[in-house]
Amino acid sequence: MTLVPVTYKGGVHQHDAIIDLIEDLGGYIVQKHMIAQEIVLQCFVPKDDIELIARISKPLFGEVTESPLVGTEIAVVSMSLEIHHLPHPSCDFAEYARRIGAKTNMVSPARGPGKRISTINDEERDVINEHDIAVYAFGNFESCIEHKWPVMRRGIEVPIVVMGGPSEEILRRIIDPPADGYVGGVGRFMRRTKEGEEIAKLDEIVAEVTRVLEKRREEIAKDPLSVSPARLMEVIREQVPAIHQVTSPTPLTVQMAGLRVKLPYDTFAEPLRNIVLEDGILLHDLAEVLPSRMRDYIIVRILPFSESNTVI
Repeated sequence: MTLVPVTYKGGVHQHDAIIDLIEDLGGYIVQKHMIAQEIVLQCFVPKDDIELIARISKPLFGEVTESPLVGTEIAVVSMSLEIHHLPHPSCDFAEYARRIGAKTNMVSPARGPGKRISTINDEERDVINEHDIAVYAFGNFESCIEHKWPVMRRGIEVPIVVMGGPSEEILRRIIDPPADGYVGGVGRFMRRTKEGEEIAKLDEIVAEVTRVLEKRREEIAKDPLSVSPARLMEVIREQVPAIHQVTSPTPLTVQMAGLRVKLPYDTFAEPLRNIVLEDGILLHDLAEVLPSRMRDYIIVRILPFSESNTVI
């Protein structure tokens, strides 16, 4: 059964029926948002059942749309968060991506601005590598981007999409070694993205990020994960009651190949490792439970079938 990410939007009335339907079909609710009288469900559902869900949603004035960024965590890397650099394009993309299902985190290197001193330290590198993909937000000047890029990408293992003021053709020419994706025409500007052309540029960034993530999904499919991150999320919800007391947004953040668990590592790492998944199979048999460099959270990295010899 192939699960695909979708978003359901509809009225609050009888939305429990949609939740029950998704769960009965073998799907998983990743996030649930209630905004006034509207409900938004970001979820994974069986690919063959999308039309069924859409048909049942129609009398309830609900809408089902494909959302390829659901279940992904994106690091938006800005050289600086100060107003003189480029907070607007970075923040606007981060907010825009959240609306369509992604979990985004802003990362700003302590010594990012300035060609002479720009660098990235070990902690910043490790935080970026905990995400599914990084979107680097550079400024307007070719020489600055060309100088900073080799330093700022050093040690980054996740795919990178570069956005900056120069055109895509120029970015491809000056970026060495190559990045995984490029979006030109998005540099430093001192206003929010409100106009039609600016919103279209945000859509262009989302499309490029989606393209890169789809390639990553194809790579994962060649050596499937031992357990679905969405299924693991449900197991943790059932067996670790403390997760329901977490007040941070998305206490369990689903990633493409794991989870971010927003519980203290020292206290909950061992209980997590000993969670029973199925027929005596424990979590530590199928995944690594690691300390996160972001606060005191936990990162769960699910092993591929080639390493665990098990798929559940």
